This record gives sequence, C-alpha cells and structure tokens, in this order.
Amino acid sequence: MSKNREPLFSSKNIKLLSTPLGRENPITVQVLGICSALAVTVKLEPSIVMALSVTAVMGIGNVVISLLRKTIAPRIRIIVQLVVIASLVILVDQVLKAFLYDVSKQLSVFVGLIITNCIIMGRFEAFAMSNKTWPSFLDGIGNAAGYGWILIVVGFFRELLGSGTVFDYQIIPQFMYDIGYKDNGLMILPPMALIVVGIIIWVQRTKDTELIEEN
Repeated sequence: MSKNREPLFSSKNIKLLSTPLGRENPITVQVLGICSALAVTVKLEPSIVMALSVTAVMGIGNVVISLLRKTIAPRIRIIVQLVVIASLVILVDQVLKAFLYDVSKQLSVFVGLIITNCIIMGRFEAFAMSNKTWPSFLDGIGNAAGYGWILIVVGFFRELLGSGTVFDYQIIPQFMYDIGYKDNGLMILPPMALIVVGIIIWVQRTKDTELIEEN
C-alpha cells in the first residue's frame, strides 16, 4: 500500500502551492480579499503581519475542516466553518496582542475581520470539505501566500512612496528632500491601494496572455 501512496510533494500537490501565487491568485484573478488590501497596506509591517495571520488561519483551518468534513451535516457546515475561523482568529489576535502589541493596535479591528474574509470561506467550501488533510493544508498555505504577497508588495510601495520609509526606517535620503522631493501623500489614501493592485493585475495579465483569454 505504501508504494501506491502519493508523495507529499507530488507535482499535483506542488500545484496547490504554486498556482495561487499567479494564475489563480485570490486577489488579482479571483478578485477576493480586496478590503484587506485597502485597509492594512499603508505600511509594510502590518501588511506582513496580516499576511502571516491569514496564512495561519487558512492553513490550520483547512486542516480542521478537512478532518471534520465527513462528520459535518450539510445544513450546518457554514456555521461550523465560521466557528473554526472565529476560534483561530481569536487565537491569532491574542498572540499578536501578547507579542506584537504595537502592530496589533495598527491592525485594530481588521484582524477580527479575517472571519469574514471570503478567501478563507471559499477554500473551506471549494477544497477542504472534499479533500484530505495534507492537500487541504497545502491549498490553504498556497492561497494565503498568493494573498499575502500582494499585500506585501502593495504595503511596500505605499510606505516607500507615501512616507519615504520601509519598516519605519528612512529609505529616501535626506538630500532628496533638500532638493525638493516630497512624499506622495496620495499613496497613504485607500484609493491608491486599489490603483497599485490594478497595476499588479495589469502586469500579470500582460505577461500571461492565456489568462487574458480566459477572462
């Protein structure tokens, strides 16, 4: 039986990790989780923390739902999924308050709003409810990574161009300001997050002609 067992990192399983980074990215292709891109990407640090928080919730949550999938009655599955997400989000929130209190304050209510993140519920329904534990874990990590790298890129450019800093360290040298350079205050406003995401979508679809044809 062991000879017929699928390797942990078979090509099929690798695709569960890699596809959401590009061709099936939850933000740029499926257009999910846009609220987070607006809310938490003014600076890079909260963007990274939010990405890691969602990764923890999705990875563990997919495993829990996969383990319970045969015992969950269809008519209460949404309630069970919400309970799993809410429990994991509470744990994440407490960890952030204990170890990263300043970042927790910056994220404010948006950590709690992970509960309503449609990416997570979507993966529970579309994948974890009908697949085994290991593939479900990889699917959760892959989709969270696809979501996370978009947040990190948006947060990087918004902080750099909007404040001249990265991780609150001054990156743009003082002499640039002395000769007239000014931070772009528009970058810290929510609409600029949408514009940066739009640019990422444009670049992605320009490079991937098949993606354009599919959409």
